[in-house]
Amino acid sequence: MSGTNTGVPSLVDAPLAERVPVSEYAACPVTGLLHRLGDKWSLVTLVLLGGRPHRFNELHQRIEGVSQRMLTRTLRALESDGLVRRTVHPTVPPSVEYALTSPGQALLGPLSQVADWAVEHRTDARPTL
Repeated sequence: MSGTNTGVPSLVDAPLAERVPVSEYAACPVTGLLHRLGDKWSLVTLVLLGGRPHRFNELHQRIEGVSQRMLTRTLRALESDGLVRRTVHPTVPPSVEYALTSPGQALLGPLSQVADWAVEHRTDARPTL
């Protein structure tokens, strides 16, 4: 966003080609982020970890309907993306804690803005999932 166009979001400031190559779409960091956030459990996991660090079983108990396998996959993906940090504490038995990284914390503000927009513009005719 340039200094003279402060009201123009950077997303629409960059023109796209007439035909967007699939390789360019796949390589776009925005595409990757939206795929991650669009999966079933990532968003709620990020929001919970935004409040405070959690142990695995705490997260599993707080997210109704998620299997242990899916929560494990979600946490590993978020960790791989650099949004979540996994810390193993040297206790007997070992204790594992999950927390947001700095980029994960920084993502909460924009996510809140998207959530506010969704609430403000929602209609009664919601798409079914």
